[in-house]
Amino acid sequence: MAQNHSMDIVCEVDMQEADNAVNQAIKEINQRYDLKDSNTTIELNKKDKTIVMNTKDDYSRKASIDILQSKFIKRGISVKALKLNEPEIAAGSRLRQKINLQSGISKDNAKIITKMIKDSKVKVNAQIQDEQIRVQGPKIDDLQAVIKMIKDAELSFPTQFVNFK
Repeated sequence: MAQNHSMDIVCEVDMQEADNAVNQAIKEINQRYDLKDSNTTIELNKKDKTIVMNTKDDYSRKASIDILQSKFIKRGISVKALKLNEPEIAAGSRLRQKINLQSGISKDNAKIITKMIKDSKVKVNAQIQDEQIRVQGPKIDDLQAVIKMIKDAELSFPTQFVNFK
C-alpha cells in the first residue's frame, strides 16, 4: 500500500454538459410565451469557454439567465462556474451579455484554499500545481476531512476532487 495518499482539487466545467444545458435553455426560451418574441440567442464557445446571450430587453435577459442557471443545476454544473459580465447594448437596441465559464483555480483562489488547509491543522501537505491543488497525507481520513472542509466553505468558485489515490 502507498505511503502517502493524494488527491487533486480542481475547478472544471464539463463542456459537453454545458452544451446540453445551453441547448435545453434555448428550447425552453423558444417555447415560453413571455419570451417567444424576444428572439433570444445563446451561443456557447467551447474553445474560449464563454457563453454569449443576445436578447431584446432586460426582462428577457434576466429570465433567460434564470433558465440557463436552472439547466446548469439540472446537469450537475455549479452556477458558481458562471461569471456574468455587465450587459452591453448591441445592434438594434438589443442587449448582449457575455458569460465566462470558470475553469481552473486562479493563483489567488489557490492560496486561499492552501491557507484554509494549513489553518485547519490537518496533517496533510497542500501544494499549488498550475490551476489545481495537490493534497497529500498519510491517512485517507485526513483527505476526507479536507474535502468536507472545502465543501462546507463558502467559496466563490466551484471545486471538484479528482485523482483520489
